[in-house]
Formats: sequence, structure tokens, C-alpha cells
Amino acid sequence: MDIAIYQVDAFTSSIFGGNPAAVCPLDSWLDESVMLAIAAENNLSETAFFAPQGKDFAIRWFTPTTEIELCGHATLASAHVLISQMGYSDPVIRFHSASGPLSVEYTDDGLLALDFPVWEPKPIVGDNGDVSTLVAALGGVQPVEVLAARDYLVVLENEAQVRAVAPDIQALTPLNPVCVTAPGKDADVDFVSRFFAPSHGVAEDPVTGSAHTQLTPYWAKRLGKSTMRALQVSARGGKLLCTLNGDRVTMAGDAVLYMSGTITIPG
Repeated sequence: MDIAIYQVDAFTSSIFGGNPAAVCPLDSWLDESVMLAIAAENNLSETAFFAPQGKDFAIRWFTPTTEIELCGHATLASAHVLISQMGYSDPVIRFHSASGPLSVEYTDDGLLALDFPVWEPKPIVGDNGDVSTLVAALGGVQPVEVLAARDYLVVLENEAQVRAVAPDIQALTPLNPVCVTAPGKDADVDFVSRFFAPSHGVAEDPVTGSAHTQLTPYWAKRLGKSTMRALQVSARGGKLLCTLNGDRVTMAGDAVLYMSGTITIPG
């Protein structure tokens, strides 16, 4: 059995930047164990698989170790493959996922815009108020506040502190993924972030679309604006234009094809 595979750098306009994702278009679902094996073999933070569902598509995402319920950059990569490699021409691409309906469409600036649900982060209080284990695993940072939705959200004072975070990956592994964030130092960047998910087999993710479903509502409230420019300050780096629309978040970015090929699975 031959399966097409593409590798796309998402949230960037040039190869070797942004976040690389593998994309496998399918006619019908493979066995889950096969999809997980392909993701492990790819050894990227995410491999996306999509298959037709009526006029739309169903989509699933796998890290090298597990299936997850939402991924931004691999969804952006999948939309890029549909448009640039498979001739998809409808103005909106609709995906059905474990996190509900998602859509991707072009913006007036020529970017691909993801429409995702909001995950509102809440301050950690009460019995969950002791964040000393998390703080220690992040190298003893001094957070302004710590919140959580799907992931921990650790807010620092400034961009330099975010860039300087040197986590103990082994100590982070038993914990939920964590995003560290702060205001941007440049006028054209509203906030910056980094994202660590060793519990999912990803030490540091280069650009994390799903994290911005938490970051966007937090910074919209703090900065008093609904549209913001975000920069994930990983080694590869990536840019997102984020807009809060009620209970939805729009994250727009670019993508570029790096590689295409074929997976041959013995029958």
C-alpha cells in the first residue's frame, strides 16, 4: 500500500523556519496503530492525517508517541497541501476533528487563517495553587502568574526571560504541556511564547497553533485589543496573526512545502 506524504513548514514563508509537519492525505482511515507508527517514524512534533467526510474532511493528529485532540500548525499544513498539491479550490476548507469543526481560508493578505475554538485559561487556585514543581522544572523562573486550560500557561515579565528559559525536560515530562509567554519587546510584536510538551514526545515545539487558543484570549484581555501579532521565539521561530472572535480564535500564517514522497507499507 502506497500513501502520499508531504512535509510542510507552517507559520513561515521560507523553508527551514516555522514548524515542520507531515501530512498524509487518505481515502479512508488506516488502523490507528499504523498512523502512530508513521508519526513515530517521521519523528516530527505532528503528523496529520485527513480523509474525505462528505464535502469536507476529517482530520487527526499524532505526535511521535500519542494522538492529540487539536493541532494548529499541522492543520495549516494540511490546508496548504490541499490547495497547492491537490487542486482544492473552494474558498473555505472545513475539517471535522476531536475538537469540533475547524475551518481554514485565505485572508486578504494572502495568509491561511485557522478558525479554532477558544480555550480560556484560568488562574490556578485552591488545591492546585502550588506550582513549585512546575516552576522548578522550568529552571526556577519567576512567573507573573500561572494559569491553565488544556496546558499550563506561565506568564513572565518580559521577552528576554522567555528566551532564557532552560527547562529540565525530564522534570517536565510527567506534567501537562506548558507554554511560557510575555509581552513582545518590539512594537510590531504584541506577545511572544515558547511551548514545551515532553509528555507528548515533543521537548520544545517550534510554533504551536493550539497554544494560541489560550494565548489569544489571555493577551486580548490584558492588552485590550482583539487582533495581535504573535511571535514564537523557538530556535526556528514562527509568526501568527491572532484575532479573538467571541468563543473562536483566528490564527493566520503562511506555509511552504519542503518535501513530498511516498510511504510504502507492506500488504
